[in-house]
Amino acid sequence: MNLSKIAALGGLLTLAACTAQVGNVGPDGRPLPQIYRIDQSAWAKIQYAVLDSINSLRLATGLEPVMLDPNLTAAAATHARDMSAQARPWHFGSDGSSPIDRASRAGFTGRMLGETISETYESEVETIAAWMGDPDTRNVLMDPKARQIGISWYQETDGKIWWTVVMGQI
Repeated sequence: MNLSKIAALGGLLTLAACTAQVGNVGPDGRPLPQIYRIDQSAWAKIQYAVLDSINSLRLATGLEPVMLDPNLTAAAATHARDMSAQARPWHFGSDGSSPIDRASRAGFTGRMLGETISETYESEVETIAAWMGDPDTRNVLMDPKARQIGISWYQETDGKIWWTVVMGQI
């Protein structure tokens, strides 16, 4: 094989590689989002990954870690599913309930301090990063009074995930 054929083959391979990526980038040149599917068997793994990530961030700033609370988690699960049913990310339930109402109904006897939510196709890592990048949601996760946390999500069949984290203090 002569040198010009090798160069042409290399050029074709390079062009093919570029063409294969066109479907994976948007018009702005940034990668298109991938649907993050959560398998039911990964429930506890993801929940503890979120807990560990938030606690690592809290510890890095000198804050006390938070502990997973089953009542706050129940309140978070209820709200994640309800946001999906309402098709909008907001802090009020379809029955008019507030985060405080949901925490109380779920049996949490302490003080509910804050709730952070997200409507996304992104993973827990990307969601936490987005929350930490916003002063309002960062303040919820980094509340120095918080000692308990509820973590949950609901994933629709199209892959959209409704994340909810509730912070509390007993």
